[in-house]
Amino acid sequence: MIFEVPPLPYPKEALEPAISRNTLEFHYEKHHKGYMAKLKAAIENTPQANQPLTEIIKTTTGDIFNNAAQVFNHTFFWECMQPNGGGAPPAGPVLDMLKRDFGDWAQFRKQFIETGMKRFGSGYVWLVWQDGKSQLISTANAETPIKTGIKPLRTADVWEHAYYLDYQNKRDSFLESFCDKLINWSFVQKQLEA
Repeated sequence: MIFEVPPLPYPKEALEPAISRNTLEFHYEKHHKGYMAKLKAAIENTPQANQPLTEIIKTTTGDIFNNAAQVFNHTFFWECMQPNGGGAPPAGPVLDMLKRDFGDWAQFRKQFIETGMKRFGSGYVWLVWQDGKSQLISTANAETPIKTGIKPLRTADVWEHAYYLDYQNKRDSFLESFCDKLINWSFVQKQLEA
């Protein structure tokens, strides 16, 4: 396998003002690429060096798992956002799903933010597909739904490095901006259809 961090799907300033270029620079260049560098060093000359990333996540623990999962989680997170995104999804399958499983966009948005705020310490808040419906879950640290076979549809990173330079300790403000200005609903639909 060739383990490389994919390029961001947009320029580093494209998510401003919701996420500054400064935050994206640190988050992508230092954190995301740092996890990849540690993963590559940890699996060099091991059987994992020839496995897909998702297989490594499902079959390892400790440092290898943490770095592999963080590589996946971050790559997925970047795709969940787009410039001028956010707000309610357009009419179609994703909006229908949210209405069926959460009531409406406003209820979904409220529950998503609450789920992210309840995550003590570092982790992620996820919209996932499980048991025939969409659900919200949060995971601690590097944990990821794919470890247990749950299909992720979208995520927001609630580690402090994802928002602290822009929002300080106001995680709720970051999650509000994520919902209102950043969500890439076409990516969510692709995950749902996959």
